[in-house]
Amino acid sequence: MNAPVKDLGTEPVEMSYSEAIKDALDIALRTDERVILMGEDIGVYGGAFQVTGDLVHTYGEDRVMDTPISELGAAGVAVGAALTGLRPIFEFQFSDFATLAMEQIVNQAAKVRYMLGGDVSVPLVMRFPAGSGTGAAAQHSQSLEAWLAHVPGLKVIQPTTPHDAKGMLLAALEDPDPVMIFEHKLLYKTKGMVPQGHYTVPIGKAHVARPGTDVTIVATSIMVHKSLAAAEELAAVGISAEVIDLRTIRPIDRETVFTSVEKTSRLVCVYEAVKTLGIGAEISAMVAESHAFDFLDAPILRLGGTDNPMPYNPELEKASVPQVEDIVSNVINLVKGKI
Repeated sequence: MNAPVKDLGTEPVEMSYSEAIKDALDIALRTDERVILMGEDIGVYGGAFQVTGDLVHTYGEDRVMDTPISELGAAGVAVGAALTGLRPIFEFQFSDFATLAMEQIVNQAAKVRYMLGGDVSVPLVMRFPAGSGTGAAAQHSQSLEAWLAHVPGLKVIQPTTPHDAKGMLLAALEDPDPVMIFEHKLLYKTKGMVPQGHYTVPIGKAHVARPGTDVTIVATSIMVHKSLAAAEELAAVGISAEVIDLRTIRPIDRETVFTSVEKTSRLVCVYEAVKTLGIGAEISAMVAESHAFDFLDAPILRLGGTDNPMPYNPELEKASVPQVEDIVSNVINLVKGKI
């Protein structure tokens, strides 16, 4: 059910999510001399989550560059490099540190092409390790993708599988505009089959991860895996759940969501970021404003993070984001008309 790939190399091999990203970086560096990597500790140390690994030994410090602990300044250098014809890929140690670089991301990268009448573009890729589950507490566990998705001029993606992590990163490099990639930290060790060689997975296209007929679950990032696990449990009690992996939250694949809602007549949005004013609110409004609203037989349900800074305590951390049992119980209540 994954999107078609192009330029398929040899047979797929099993890789972890982080290995798939590194493979994409390696291909990009090897095939396009304009590509450079930037970020704190991405050189000899190999990155905060060891994603860049030993690439500095292959391509040297001129193309795999450690940056000072100054996200605002380094992000500005990346924007400038993109404007002068390079293809920078900037890694934040934690997505939370994007807050330090918002001037360059929001006021510069996202706007320059519009403000100069399309005469220039900013082909910049930024990678953000995000999400909870590592005991890293309130300043290192946030899910801020909706912040950046609110900004015209940016594309925001959340690949869920190793296959998509590689293919969407390579697609982002071909995009003339800035692309923000949010990678959930707990996905880095997950494994899956990944084609070798160059291929792309289109940005802006959702993926039906599991077909169903009774309820549509639109999920993002790690919540796709939890929703798939919930769908298995729901099937055991006679409820057929269709799980959509949104993959891109700006621009949203509206048609895939609408088509599914027309089929199932029920919609649940599941995401880790704080529920209030989040991606679920956007999807709900999108459906409510469309013809798909006429097909609904029940209220739209949102399952998001609780409205609090992420706790350090592991039990409280777990309670702050939707779990499989939460998805199962809420979907059962929705289908049985109790919501």
